[in-house]
Amino acid sequence: MEEKAKIKFMNTLGRKIEIFVPIDESKIKMYTCGPTVYSEAHIGNMRAYIFSDIVRRVLEYGKYKVKQVMNITDVGHLTSDADEGEDKLQKAAIEQKTTAWDISKRYTAQFLDDTSKLNIQPVHVLCKATDHIPEQISLIKKLEQKGFTYLTSDGVYYDTSKFPRYGDLAKLDVEGLQAGKRIKIREKRNKTDFALWKFSKPGEKRDMEWISPWGKGFPGWHIECSAMSMKYLGKTFDIHTGGIDHIPIHHTNEIAQSEGATGSGKFVNYWLHHDFLISKKEKISKSTGGLLTLTELEQKGFMPIAYRYFVLTAHYRKPLDFSLENLENAQNSYDRLKNISNEIRDDGKTNISYLKKFKRAINNDLNTPKALAVIWGLLRDEKAKGKYQTIKEMDRVLGLDILKKEEMKIPKKVQRMVEEREKARKNKDWKKADNVRDQILDSGFIIEDILDGQRLKKR
Repeated sequence: MEEKAKIKFMNTLGRKIEIFVPIDESKIKMYTCGPTVYSEAHIGNMRAYIFSDIVRRVLEYGKYKVKQVMNITDVGHLTSDADEGEDKLQKAAIEQKTTAWDISKRYTAQFLDDTSKLNIQPVHVLCKATDHIPEQISLIKKLEQKGFTYLTSDGVYYDTSKFPRYGDLAKLDVEGLQAGKRIKIREKRNKTDFALWKFSKPGEKRDMEWISPWGKGFPGWHIECSAMSMKYLGKTFDIHTGGIDHIPIHHTNEIAQSEGATGSGKFVNYWLHHDFLISKKEKISKSTGGLLTLTELEQKGFMPIAYRYFVLTAHYRKPLDFSLENLENAQNSYDRLKNISNEIRDDGKTNISYLKKFKRAINNDLNTPKALAVIWGLLRDEKAKGKYQTIKEMDRVLGLDILKKEEMKIPKKVQRMVEEREKARKNKDWKKADNVRDQILDSGFIIEDILDGQRLKKR
């Protein structure tokens, strides 16, 4: 049996670095909070999935087998965390003059296309909330039987006062929360109570609604993750990932309803949370507007994989300052990394010294900036052997396609400029050759003079 790596994670539950100890070494069970598919995901959203992909890759590189489950929220996520407002998908459907089902299908496909471009591995189980309504109703029934629920005029609610450990994950001062500060009270018994099932409003036309023991309606956002994660991973599993914005409400509520229903102790052993993508010290989110999607980055000439590289230059628990200038610097750095690496001859060896440094970095709470520094150190070390095989090994974790040879598509306009420059060089018209070289550079390519002619590279 292969020896497993000792991996350390910052566990939000205890706010400390802990050595990862799995429930069952034969298979790690991991749940990732997936997207709400009411619009195209923006680049801030995508940091979450690059992060969870790195978690999984580090575990797999450490000789663990992983079962990763991710949800698709296609109903029940309201425009307010106070269990008020419109369903995000239904709202988008009305605005775009289509159905919530069409909205879900369109943006789920777009999300999966984006994750593929970012080299994010497909999860083992991708589960949609609308496919698991019976499981959610069953879980609410269990909570009802154990006295955790009550009815209001607009739905079935969880009584957080019945769960003594409520707020442990977020270190919430539940008693000190002021009415109206976190959520509005209205018919709720406590400020922190949340909806498990929402009733359809009289006269409201909804594309997505179901009959339940309490009335026609749809599930609350939080119950979806508990029902689906426990169906595929069991009452207690190893790892749950998500953004820091999920800590005070969504993940806190998941713990309360899951542990309340099962009564079997911990819902999750390790909670891993990443920080925000920020711009000018402000969190990038859909609500702030002015966001860029991966498609828009491509239209501006950026490679999706360069965005992955950019994300890995910062530790996952630190805010990442985004600007087009910062991304351009990352893309240039990534291009240099690929160009240098692709010039390396494979001597069939592995550099154990640099590989050990790399493993220490990634196994110490996923320190990807340090891991990248190790790769650069190896490339700059003129005496180092085994560079090719070592970088190949490291890239199993980073997922950057460092050594992948790509067929370069040269636009006809650029090809004509290359021929024009070659002709100018033969005529010893160095001024014209330099001018054409600059034009080629402006077109996104670099031209180099070599012994037998010219060599073109992507910028």
